Amino acid sequence: MEHSIALVTGTTSGLGHAAARLLAGEGWREIIITGRSLARTREAAAQLAAETKRQIFTPLELDLNTPASVQSALAALVKGGRPIDFLLLNAGMVPGKQRVITAAGVEASQAPLIGHHQLTVGLLRANLLSPNARIVIASAEPARGGVPMFKYTDVDALAAKYHGGDLTAAMEALLRNGPNVKYVPNNAYADAKLIVAWWAAALARRLPSDMAVYAVSPGAATSTKVSRQASLAVKYLFIPIANLIPGMNQTPETAARRYLQASEFGTEVSGQFFASAEGKFSGPIEAQRHPHLHDGAFQEAAWQAIVNVSGVNLSVVNLH
Repeated sequence: MEHSIALVTGTTSGLGHAAARLLAGEGWREIIITGRSLARTREAAAQLAAETKRQIFTPLELDLNTPASVQSALAALVKGGRPIDFLLLNAGMVPGKQRVITAAGVEASQAPLIGHHQLTVGLLRANLLSPNARIVIASAEPARGGVPMFKYTDVDALAAKYHGGDLTAAMEALLRNGPNVKYVPNNAYADAKLIVAWWAAALARRLPSDMAVYAVSPGAATSTKVSRQASLAVKYLFIPIANLIPGMNQTPETAARRYLQASEFGTEVSGQFFASAEGKFSGPIEAQRHPHLHDGAFQEAAWQAIVNVSGVNLSVVNLH
């Protein structure tokens, strides 16, 4: 992969800001940074330029919750006409105590994935990813299960009980936090990050053979602003306890370095979910082997549900 142009979403603070700074240190020629507010993104670009002593940061307004904003960002990128070598889909949202549904009818913690899907497919359609581009999307440890206070939904059971066994309909219900899905913030977060992992696996089958995508848990970095919407239990119980556990309060730089590490992986592991070793929340990352992560029916149902919600599809072109 050439170290020419990178695009990082969610760069006004936290892991995205740290990732952009690290990429500058690795010699990238241009780093396109995004945020919901153009003014705030310009501030971040100026701050990053000051921190790195490099004038390589291009601000781009992108509100992943708003399809029109994604289309505007894509139009700007098409106008620029320069293919992206590394697409880092970092932006995310930890759900708050009260359920929030976006104007597009998507549960708030699921919405970034819908926007990222629209962005990624738009770039592929416009031939704006370089032939051997790498795509990394942020997932999290609860996607694999076994994390205290977080539990993902049994999609099979949800489909059987309320959707006549239709996995796609059950996935769409999770994306929209439909009437038969009880809103529990931590579980909504686990569901969102698991669907991210399934999406990456499905996308891998749709990429040209030299491109690759990976879902990556950055691990625990409790000081980032992503937790600003977190439930009281997470904010005042889970995070303080986590901070006492060695390795649980990584710096944003340490966590973001996982993204950059994954960007150097080969196509043979495209579509896999990388996270800490079982029972850990930091340290070396490894491909996760849990059967639910590798279930093709879940992966394709998640993809189709995202297509249904976003209105954007991409055909299978690469059968690894």
